[in-house]
Amino acid sequence: MITRTRLAAGVCTLLAALTAGIAFPVAAVAGEPTGGSAPQVDLVLDVSGSMRTSDIDGGSRMAAAKQAFNEVLDATPEEVQLGIRTLGANYPGDDRKTGCKDTAQLYPVSTLDRTEAKTAVATLSPTGWTPIGPALLKAADDFTDGAASKRIVLITDGEDTCAPLDPCEVAREIAAKGVGLTIDTLGLVPNTKLSKQLSCIAEATGGTYTSVEHADELTDKVNQLVDRAADPVVTPVATEGADACATAPTLKSGLYTDREEFGQERWYRVDVDPGQELRTSVSVAADRTVNPSYGVLLRAVTVHGREIVRGEAAGNGRTDVLSTGLRYPKAESDEDDAPAETVCLQVTNSFSAASGVKTTPGLPLELTVDVVDAPSKASDVASFGLGRGWWLLGVLVLAGFLAGVLWGWLSRWRIAVWRTN
Repeated sequence: MITRTRLAAGVCTLLAALTAGIAFPVAAVAGEPTGGSAPQVDLVLDVSGSMRTSDIDGGSRMAAAKQAFNEVLDATPEEVQLGIRTLGANYPGDDRKTGCKDTAQLYPVSTLDRTEAKTAVATLSPTGWTPIGPALLKAADDFTDGAASKRIVLITDGEDTCAPLDPCEVAREIAAKGVGLTIDTLGLVPNTKLSKQLSCIAEATGGTYTSVEHADELTDKVNQLVDRAADPVVTPVATEGADACATAPTLKSGLYTDREEFGQERWYRVDVDPGQELRTSVSVAADRTVNPSYGVLLRAVTVHGREIVRGEAAGNGRTDVLSTGLRYPKAESDEDDAPAETVCLQVTNSFSAASGVKTTPGLPLELTVDVVDAPSKASDVASFGLGRGWWLLGVLVLAGFLAGVLWGWLSRWRIAVWRTN
């Protein structure tokens, strides 16, 4: 169990965060926006029977959703491909098995024909069940390969009615596939249980949850999410770390995602040429309930197992994401053809699952790797485990010593004067 956070970890984390935005080389690398296909958004709308309820600005929830959709369709940027999927729109019966299959693609994810999409929305009428889990599974397949970004916007007024297919678990499975899909959720009822479920779905994929109670709020939020899809994004590249450095994947500069089991360690390799500096950071997210007191450790070691430098962070339950980072500059070599050094990166966590919580898939892990030209006077930042900060530590120790001596001398002088008087 990691129980403390080093000064070096804090310094390295800050440096890693600052350098994460440094531009990569001209050639496309992992996690870099490539300007490929258009961004895609799939609006998933709950059309279950409860959407008939009239509690939004004097009208029904369905009427508010239709109004919002019409305004969103008018405002959708030209570069965004948009689709609409429904859940609970077609089966009015009481057979649960049939009701839990009631999800359909109302309008395919494609270049938007606003008139056609509005006509399709106008035909909707509150009907059946609330199969959120099945709808998310189907929606994940609505997108085409190579999209610049993929985003599902789920709008519902109730919890899923198709357990044991837990929509939160479905979201985690979608995230574990590494398809770069974000799910945002919007709840039309300020209900605690609904909020908890929708928050869990959103957090599993790095999305957002919002509770809305007015038609204009719904319109504004959906518009905001659709516009966000049009913004340039860095899509992490899915990778799979190994159990040992010898079999670990070799990574280039970029942003990567992986899954790490509770208490598991994952290994990755990075080649660092003489005169270059490795800057890397890692974040592990608790996307489900975990026990308090946990930590994340990031180590850079040689292929022979000697530790070069490390970064670590600890938490006590107040945050659901832990991040840490490190830097390792490799000095220039006098040899023109000096080989690159293979640095092994080890990521370990000390999270533990709360009672009854599933341990699979593993926790979301995001790893940033940046190999850049080293400073002109690169030195081993691992010195004494403090990097270049050991100079500062030395100054602070000396200053503390001198201050202590001075205070002691002044105290003795004051006591001597007091005794004399």
